[in-house]
Amino acid sequence: MYRDVSACNTYNYGDALYWDARYIQEGGSFDWYQRYSALRPFVRKYLPTSSRVLMVGCGNAVMSEDMVTDGYEDIMNIDISSVAVDMMRRKYEHIPQLKYMQMDVRDMSFFPDESFDGVIDKGTLDSLMCGTNAPISAAQMLGEVSRLLKPGGIYMLITYGDPTVRIPHLSRPVYNWKIELYIIPRPGFQRPDGSTSTKSHLEPVPTSEKGLLPAGFVLEDPDSHYIYICRKMDVTTDLSHVPSYPLSADVL
Repeated sequence: MYRDVSACNTYNYGDALYWDARYIQEGGSFDWYQRYSALRPFVRKYLPTSSRVLMVGCGNAVMSEDMVTDGYEDIMNIDISSVAVDMMRRKYEHIPQLKYMQMDVRDMSFFPDESFDGVIDKGTLDSLMCGTNAPISAAQMLGEVSRLLKPGGIYMLITYGDPTVRIPHLSRPVYNWKIELYIIPRPGFQRPDGSTSTKSHLEPVPTSEKGLLPAGFVLEDPDSHYIYICRKMDVTTDLSHVPSYPLSADVL
């Protein structure tokens, strides 16, 4: 069993008991990685406000609330923690655009095929990659995400995982995804004095044929977050040209 150990500790982030205990202890609200204000350009570019959106691993984040304030009309939020779901359901019972359900992302069979226009994942795949049976859990989750997306739908993954550790999971032909990559700095990052960089994190990053960063590519912020925009192609799309990258211990 291999795990993504690049940013893991001794906690099993794939375990509901861990999250139940954490939400009981901490309360309040917390957004992993990025707030909606930083992600808004990407969300608005790829998901119209009329989209039916699934927020996987919603936790106690306020991103869904911010999206409703921004005009989004239908957001289903799921989390493995019943504590988090009960907390958020009570908090937003007066907002009909927000719905909450306790659910494991590895089995979302409650929803029929092609139920959503978009799926947003801010750290949930990362959590599974830090758990036991990580490759199996990741495949189960991504298979369900692909099943739930309508043709043309978007899976937006916000993660700390660079392409060497995420593309082998995302690029399986069975998902039929066309992938674009963006890289954004961590909140609060400032370019050093004297920097002459003209890079815009609102532009997609060019990648190699294997979906990796070009040789010699330098991150402005070593702690950047990666945004993978995975568009589900129509089932009639020819997949014969799409490469398949086998998983190995080096990328898990």
